[in-house]
Amino acid sequence: MFNNLSERLDGVVRRLRGQGRLTEDNIQDSLREVRMALLEADVALPVVRAFVKDVKERALGEEVSKSLTPGQAFVKIVKDELVRMMGEENDALDLSVRPPAVVMVAGLQGAGKTTSIAKLARYLRERERKKVLVVSCDVYRPAAIDQLKTLAAEVEVDFFPSSGDQKPVDIARAAVEHARLQYHDVVLVDTAGRLHVDEAMMDEVKALHARITPAETLFVVDSMTGQDAVNTAAAFNEALPLTGVILTKTDGDARGGAALSIRHVTGKPIKFLGVGEKTKALEPFHPERVASRILGMGDVLSLVEEVERGVDKDQADKLAKKLKSGKGFDLEDFREQMSQIGGMGGIGGLIDKMPGMGQISDKVKGQVNDKEVARLIAMINSMTPVERRKPDLINGSRKRRIAMGSGAQVQDVNRLLKQFKQMQKMMKQFKKGGMKKMMRQFGGMGGPGAPGGGLPPGMKF
Repeated sequence: MFNNLSERLDGVVRRLRGQGRLTEDNIQDSLREVRMALLEADVALPVVRAFVKDVKERALGEEVSKSLTPGQAFVKIVKDELVRMMGEENDALDLSVRPPAVVMVAGLQGAGKTTSIAKLARYLRERERKKVLVVSCDVYRPAAIDQLKTLAAEVEVDFFPSSGDQKPVDIARAAVEHARLQYHDVVLVDTAGRLHVDEAMMDEVKALHARITPAETLFVVDSMTGQDAVNTAAAFNEALPLTGVILTKTDGDARGGAALSIRHVTGKPIKFLGVGEKTKALEPFHPERVASRILGMGDVLSLVEEVERGVDKDQADKLAKKLKSGKGFDLEDFREQMSQIGGMGGIGGLIDKMPGMGQISDKVKGQVNDKEVARLIAMINSMTPVERRKPDLINGSRKRRIAMGSGAQVQDVNRLLKQFKQMQKMMKQFKKGGMKKMMRQFGGMGGPGAPGGGLPPGMKF
């Protein structure tokens, strides 16, 4: 997400290096670049105009502090304005009502509404420790009811049954009553999807809202539809008292215009981002963190939170003790590390949060994906326990057997073993001198003037 915008803004910073002060002359071209970058990112025109005007007012005549280059000063101004445009801080769900708190979810058909409900249910159960009930009021599409039932079982929350011959209002009322009797904390109500803003169906969703008086009314919208996403959100906001937006499919959206426009146009906050197909792939929307990602600074806070949740601490302690005792890092350990990446939302999501990753080409990023991780795990699974513990035993004939057993080529096995050797070497560094020695070896993160740092010099592709 925001790949094109990040590249453009990185170019703006480079051009401002070496200037001693931000003046109208040396920022005019930069502002033009920012304007073009935002328009290409499909940001709404009124938003672009307001943004560029505010940046210009703050940048003109501003003295550059001794510790900052003009490029960095300009980046700080752009970042502050991005944060302000997107809403300053995370706007969390307000569930502080007498249980059960009802959350009504609306949206166009195909936006990922039902999947988003499952993701939200999982989020509330795992991170907020809530007892959740989900119910579908989409009586026009029986497949939607079955889909929600299947997803509810996957994310381990309760499902309230419904059928096509019932009225949506009756379904929702019965579900809320059931939740009250069963002491559920939250009820997530899925409404009928729409192919477009349809008056009859809008009347239905208004009646449903009036009957269940939800604590939160969320609108789910596909970020890849850009300007249409903003226009649709505005139309729904006129019909319903929306409290927030869930922006889906952001992992496939290179522009990010919807994320930058929705708050400004509708006045409603983006509360969550859908960042993948898995039911774990839902992130609270933090404007400051998103602004950092746009400017190539990464999102270290989200990365740390992801690692905290995804890493098996017992397994990590076990590995640390093993390395301390002098036993080497083997392929069993390597497989465990690869498996835990899946528990952190996939390698693509982690890469985007790392500082400096915006400077790496999409081609290179594409080579490091979840399918590749799954292939590595499959090859390790094709080895015998002895081979995993003692990789040096793996000769030509063993490589052929491993390749055949995992549907890979011998060169793939060679590549795996090479990657393992690199990881093994890194683990030895941890044992000998820890992270400080490794960072000295890499020479630190980023070069002078880089707003968020770059890749360590030793990490070339």
